[in-house]
Amino acid sequence: MTDAHPLSTDVAIIGAGPTGLFAAFECGMLKLDCVLIDALDHIGGQCAALYPEKPIYDIPAHPAIEGAALVEALDRQIAPFAVPRLLGRRVERLAGHRGAFTLGTDRGDVIHARAVIIAAGAGAFGPNRPPLAGLEGFEASGAVQYYVRRRAEFAGTRIVIAGGGDSAIDWALSLQDVAEKIWLVHRRDRFRAAPESLRQLDAAVAAGRIEKVVPYQLHGLHGADGELDGVEVATLDGERRFLPGNRLLPFFGLSTDLGPIAQWGIDSIRSTIPVVPSSCETSLPGVFAVGDVAAYPGKLKLILQGFSEGAMAAHAIHPIVRPDTALHFEYSTSKGVPHRT
Repeated sequence: MTDAHPLSTDVAIIGAGPTGLFAAFECGMLKLDCVLIDALDHIGGQCAALYPEKPIYDIPAHPAIEGAALVEALDRQIAPFAVPRLLGRRVERLAGHRGAFTLGTDRGDVIHARAVIIAAGAGAFGPNRPPLAGLEGFEASGAVQYYVRRRAEFAGTRIVIAGGGDSAIDWALSLQDVAEKIWLVHRRDRFRAAPESLRQLDAAVAAGRIEKVVPYQLHGLHGADGELDGVEVATLDGERRFLPGNRLLPFFGLSTDLGPIAQWGIDSIRSTIPVVPSSCETSLPGVFAVGDVAAYPGKLKLILQGFSEGAMAAHAIHPIVRPDTALHFEYSTSKGVPHRT
């Protein structure tokens, strides 16, 4: 959909990432109409925009699946329900009450919905950029990148990866077979990642496929006209080292912002929205939050937990949309997929 127009639906889902897509599936299984709205011009959220070729290891029944493949499978799963999508739209306004909400987008769309699911991930996101002189010129040329969209683009390159978390280690492991050389820079010789990833990193270091550079931090970039000749790193004591890399991948996390959502009268804490764990309802009755944006005691920021939250929210919404219809839960193996009518 590209033209602004009014739309009436049972559930408006803000965010078309994996959690939003699965929430649409759960709504469809309960015969609730829904619409997906996303600020990006494609479905998949961060998973598709930032990490399409990054393997994901904690999706049930998939020992490993790339982000783009997961999104494609979720898209196929909701195909029977013909869910409308308003992409390239940012929801700026929410008004109304439980059972009768009106949403407005920056492109003039007006959506009437009886309930709302916020599946906006971490909200608006962008990379935390290192404070290095001349950074903009190297960003413009692609010598400095914050996301890996295609591994093939790094074939034969010499890559400096900075960071000590999952993203830094996962991409070091993923790119070791295509890059000429990989340096992994971190301020200390202690990394925050899954035990299996750390085991694989130790094996790659022992085999000479990845070189750990610790305890160092990024200090400067060398090169001209956007061509990166090397990265200078330094210890806290001032000891410096030159790494002759021609690509820099800094993984220092994302800066997040709830954007207009923060102005809708919904309680929030540090770019997250507290919810009732059993239903994922927010402080605003009739508005639910699922996925990374939802917060409650014991929350795990895993895609599979977001999937579960999507199911709980859909079931909690059913009596709002169908107050006179009792919901008799059945397994999908018994009821199949109810096609949209």
